[in-house]
Amino acid sequence: MRTDGTKYSNFTGWIDRPDDVQPALDGDLTCDIAVIGGGMGGMAAALRLAERDQDVVLLEAEFCGYGSASRNGGQIAGAPGGDLRMLSLQSPKKMPVMVKLAENAGHYVENLMKTHDIDCDYVANGLVWGAVSPIMMLRVHTQAALLRAFGGQGTVGSREELGLPAGFVGGMRETIGGMLNPGKLARGVRRALLASSAKVFERSRVSHVRRTGSTVELTTSQGTVRANKVVLATNAYSGEWDITPKNLSTPLYVIEIESEPIAPERLAELDWTSRSGIITQHQLMTHYRLTERNTIVCGVRQPQRGQTYPLPDRVPDPSVVRDMGKDLSNRFPSLSDVAIERAWGGWIGITPDWLSVAGQVGDNVYYSLACNGHGLAQVPYVANQLADYVVDGEMSEDLAGIWSDVSEYPRSMARLLNPFVIRAVWGLDRFNDFFNGSKTLARRVLRRRGRGDR
Repeated sequence: MRTDGTKYSNFTGWIDRPDDVQPALDGDLTCDIAVIGGGMGGMAAALRLAERDQDVVLLEAEFCGYGSASRNGGQIAGAPGGDLRMLSLQSPKKMPVMVKLAENAGHYVENLMKTHDIDCDYVANGLVWGAVSPIMMLRVHTQAALLRAFGGQGTVGSREELGLPAGFVGGMRETIGGMLNPGKLARGVRRALLASSAKVFERSRVSHVRRTGSTVELTTSQGTVRANKVVLATNAYSGEWDITPKNLSTPLYVIEIESEPIAPERLAELDWTSRSGIITQHQLMTHYRLTERNTIVCGVRQPQRGQTYPLPDRVPDPSVVRDMGKDLSNRFPSLSDVAIERAWGGWIGITPDWLSVAGQVGDNVYYSLACNGHGLAQVPYVANQLADYVVDGEMSEDLAGIWSDVSEYPRSMARLLNPFVIRAVWGLDRFNDFFNGSKTLARRVLRRRGRGDR
């Protein structure tokens, strides 16, 4: 697909910036509980704390929903993503917990939308683990069997049975979840938060976090918050302060691209009848989805590692966008003349075991990190559960299953996700694509329909 006219952004392509950005913190104040971070996790935690009649303050560096909360692919997953074979080997006891947590997280976000009347174009049509070749379909069957062994569920089927486009062989559809506009979801949660009793300060970047006796002091450029308890919902930015456990988060910059609007009759020719979002079973997964505005959004494929803090506010690398456009042309050859209209990106955090984690540092600092490419639902759900624990001191079963109180995590993920390894895995995926015939398969189906190569 053409990328010569692509518009690059350091914000999401799903929604415009809000026109009611809240004033920054100006002066000093005290509160019972402070939340750092205004993404889906921070907003969900602060909203729940306000619902529990707590004196809560939220500090956000930009505006709520600025980061990965609104920049992702909009996938509400009902099962853990990624390679379940690898995850089950490194965390066998945690996997049954994660399967149940993923299902509960999907339902939680569905209820969140209903409770706060959030219109975010949600369609509960499941998320498909897609196979682009017969060899990859074998992996789907293996993944589906592991999911069932851990108590999950999904429907394995052919392309025709699952309503997938011609460039796919088949896959497994999750029974919970679907697709939505993440920008509209984040904006709806922000609206609910601003209407609550929580005190929200945007444009209030926290520069220092330190304990002063029994309280925690949060310093911004224009003021200070002293809180009895602090909840860290800082995702990829979780390494900026010494108070967080070492190696909690490995930052990756991931990119989303969106095509120009496509004529309905051309989309109909794809036979993407389910309109389900699709995540491939590559080692570095790629996801594809249709939108309500008749575009195709594609994401990730080639993440880039963040090396030092503070993480830079950046736009996507044009060379990566060109690679993603080439992939879309291979996957949907009848649309190879379509332009990539926009590209945006953002930082996500990867936990040490690639699964959701929550924990506590000392008596009064709590944290959670819960996406890792498993769908956005786990982030607000875990934060909601963490908020209840902060108030009650009692853990839900899901929270207890991912809880940690270590002061330092192993550096294994940081070593694994170095630029050389990421590039090598990307190359392996492309090598497998070449030899498994996925590109040829997509074009073969196209020729069968009498359209020929475009």
